[in-house]
Amino acid sequence: MNLQRKSWILLFVFVMVFTLALAGCGGKNNPTAEQPPAENNNSGAGEKPAEEPKKTITVGMVTDVGGVNDNSFNQSAWEGLQTFEAATGSKVSYLQSQGDADYVPNLNQFVKNGTDLTWGIGFMMSDAIKQVADQNPDSKLAIIDGEVEAPNVASITFKEQEGSFLVGVVAALMTKSNKIGFVGGAEIPVIKRFELGFVAGVNAANPDLKVIVNYTGAFDAPDQGKAAAATIYNDGADIIFHAAGSTGDGVFNEGIERKKKNSDIWVIGVDKDQALTFGHEITLTSMVKRVDKAVIQISTDLANGNFKSGKQNLGLSDNAVGLPDNNPNVPDDVLQKVKEFADKIVKGEIEVPTA
Repeated sequence: MNLQRKSWILLFVFVMVFTLALAGCGGKNNPTAEQPPAENNNSGAGEKPAEEPKKTITVGMVTDVGGVNDNSFNQSAWEGLQTFEAATGSKVSYLQSQGDADYVPNLNQFVKNGTDLTWGIGFMMSDAIKQVADQNPDSKLAIIDGEVEAPNVASITFKEQEGSFLVGVVAALMTKSNKIGFVGGAEIPVIKRFELGFVAGVNAANPDLKVIVNYTGAFDAPDQGKAAAATIYNDGADIIFHAAGSTGDGVFNEGIERKKKNSDIWVIGVDKDQALTFGHEITLTSMVKRVDKAVIQISTDLANGNFKSGKQNLGLSDNAVGLPDNNPNVPDDVLQKVKEFADKIVKGEIEVPTA
């Protein structure tokens, strides 16, 4: 091997070693580089714990029938736990419920395995959480959207009516047909808060509009959501707000099909910024509910030895509900009106109905 060839080989080896060294340093200095903080991003990705936990814990999550990929609150909760795991080194896992009969067995599986905190996601799991909590008083449990009276359960509810009021204002100021729709899942208290807040927001912005309400009775039936949306659009509505879990996927599917035929219609998403899933072409805005943030906070509290049972009810003043940061389809003057109404709600000048 001649001297020139040896020199090129040595140079190549030096460059590779130097590059690998730099990569190693970069990885140590940026342990969360792939999940940057997103405190102002209502998609929920990257939401860090408010404080670093003092120890690692195990956390389990049981979904309701909507499933972990419902593009709604189950998915938001799971994304929160994944972020918690990445930021703290704790271990998280989930079990998916196919029906109501799975709730208690799934919760018990985590509890019997010694999981530090077991989450139940959804109002429909309230009775199951109560049963398991009473039978296992030394275990810690938490529930989203339900209120369970037990000394070892944290109950996290949201003022959905406040955020829904704001998207109702958007719908009222942007409808061209003067008809607006609402598609709900099961007619339970949490979904009624969505409906009543939405209708109140529409009426506050324009009392002359008609709101068409349709409950499918299910959170896991996109075909029923599609049929409900078709009925409402056929009745002349041009904007539909859904609060129906994965049933709402069908509302979006119907809207997308009509949009392709040049129909001037919109869908308002729920729980997450659903434009990230279905696109801004069909998503007017979304009513974001920060389930991910709540899950992270309660899990962090337990890791720090500060777990508190009882109810927490989170709303606009907690930055727990509202519109996403990015609303390219909503004009500035409409967003200004939304802000004015939001300020009045926070100050107590407007009390949004819940029943």
